[in-house]
Amino acid sequence: MSRRLISTGSPFEKTAGYSRAVVDGDFVFVSGTTGYDYTTMSLPEDVAAQARNCFKTIDGVLKQAGFAMADIVRATYYITNAADADAVFAVCGEHLGEIRPAATLLVVAGLYKPEMKIEIEVTAKRSAN
Repeated sequence: MSRRLISTGSPFEKTAGYSRAVVDGDFVFVSGTTGYDYTTMSLPEDVAAQARNCFKTIDGVLKQAGFAMADIVRATYYITNAADADAVFAVCGEHLGEIRPAATLLVVAGLYKPEMKIEIEVTAKRSAN
């Protein structure tokens, strides 16, 4: 199976030189995803709402690539405020509680824009069904 690039169609992907996701064999690597609601191009203020939007985008990208949320084997969460960890963990539990991938949460000094409070990246492996 050859390498396949998944794009959201954003011109920023070409400008910045990245893909929303890359499928390589039985794996898909999803780029860091922030909490924008891409249907309205808005970013909620609340970190939990941003996290839910991250998962909504990730779910759509995985489906486009032929994968499912249940295929996620690794997740990395970047947050800009340690005080947000409990709210983020609650949302992660809503989406990944039964999947339970290997995961890391990092508190970082900042993301690309100051209003961004979370970024999530995942790796998924196609199930052997």
